[in-house]
Amino acid sequence: MGRSEASIENMRQLTLGEMISRNARKMPLREAVVFEGSTYTYRDFDLRTNRLANALHSLGAKKGTKISELMFNCSQLVESYFAVAKLGAVSVPLNFRLTAGEILYQLENSDSEFLIFGGEFIPVVEEIRERAPHLTFIGVGDGLPDFARSYEELVQEATDTPREELVYDDDPAFIMYTSGTTGKPKGAVLTHKNQLMNVMNCLLEMSKEVAWQDHERVQFVAPLFHEAALALCLVTFTIHGTMHVLRFFEPQKVLEQIEKERITITFMPPVMATFILNSLNVADYDTSSLRIWISGAAILPTETRRQINQAFPNVNLFDVFGQTEMSPVTTMLKPSQAPGKPASVGLPVFNVEVRVVDDDRDVPVGEVGEIVYRGPTVMKEYYKNPEATREALRGGWFHSGDLVRMDEEGFIYVVDRKKDMIISGGENIYPAEIEEVLYQHPKILEAAVIGVYDEVWGEAVMAVVVPKPGEQLTKEEVIEWCKDRLASYKKPKYVEFMEALPRNAAMKVVKGE
Repeated sequence: MGRSEASIENMRQLTLGEMISRNARKMPLREAVVFEGSTYTYRDFDLRTNRLANALHSLGAKKGTKISELMFNCSQLVESYFAVAKLGAVSVPLNFRLTAGEILYQLENSDSEFLIFGGEFIPVVEEIRERAPHLTFIGVGDGLPDFARSYEELVQEATDTPREELVYDDDPAFIMYTSGTTGKPKGAVLTHKNQLMNVMNCLLEMSKEVAWQDHERVQFVAPLFHEAALALCLVTFTIHGTMHVLRFFEPQKVLEQIEKERITITFMPPVMATFILNSLNVADYDTSSLRIWISGAAILPTETRRQINQAFPNVNLFDVFGQTEMSPVTTMLKPSQAPGKPASVGLPVFNVEVRVVDDDRDVPVGEVGEIVYRGPTVMKEYYKNPEATREALRGGWFHSGDLVRMDEEGFIYVVDRKKDMIISGGENIYPAEIEEVLYQHPKILEAAVIGVYDEVWGEAVMAVVVPKPGEQLTKEEVIEWCKDRLASYKKPKYVEFMEALPRNAAMKVVKGE
């Protein structure tokens, strides 16, 4: 197909690369990305992503090539996603907390031919190169090893002529590896259409409660290799907003940026909110510009919700639920719904249909079952894993592994992950219910509940607790607190204290550790 034919076909497609080019034509001087003192307009961003796409092509990348990214949050990571999309290639974002061996597994499993990395990861990349010398390495920053090409030199030397690749909206755009809390992580293949339909779902649902401003300034502090932050990136560009990117999560810098840049939207997992609320006096900062707070990537405890609303009274708090394989949002609890349904994760979003099942049969209202989904945001497949794909998509529904119940109005309440459920003396115990009670304790900062072997009951409940700074807490206090608020068989038999809970880079607690 010639260039003109490809151009005609492309104009009908819903693709990520075209989103950036369209914004550059519509509002070339609007800021697209602000990062550590550098500002890129939509025109700048469009031209830089054209240049990177052409540079990658000159090095042998083409449509379908897998290109992995290993970086902390930065403008170059965002650029790489859209340059790869313009090329019709596939991005494979890597969790920056993984070991060299874990990264190598994902590189090999995804058939990646390129690795774009930040200079902070040179020691890890040198170890990877010894075992995967066939990869083409591109480094961001100075002091790069001699085997790596310079990202900035490639961008500066390449032409900014737009590429005319034929990219369909059902083509893969990302392979996003799941957390891998059990077994090897699986690569969820997400298409251009998956990602952009998720954007439409979110914008439509949120617009029922808030009016989008002409210029939203959106804070990015959660890691951008994670699907939740990536989804907000696409939301931001769809509404012609500006990304304000922080390299790391540091509570003081989060509040300073909100004040200085007049941030209007932020996304933070509950654990980040907890650290901010318990380590700083929010009233010392001017956060009056902040209109929208999106919580996701983990269940938002009711007590944390109350504290956010108290500390940020101008904020509309949206609680979203979902998972990587769904691109990722499946349900949303809106601010107007929260007072009557504080423990819920809301109603299914537009274009996502849900059922609650047990062995693929619908359960009665109010009973616990697995939530399953269908709609245009369901992943294409697990990469090179047809057996897992068939199992997950059996019967034409994506099986999530999340246990929920649905009330008579259709609101969803997350009970727990199937794999986290504890069975003690024949009774099903859901750790999330106990954790909700623990978070209400005035001396507890964080808590996780796990099952441990018990020779009498099969399993017993253990609470792993992180006290708030400066607080003293005993095992007896924790057990007594639960005893007054839970059925006897649910209260912890054991309590252990830690300085911090083990988390992956998506900020989810890794209970296996």
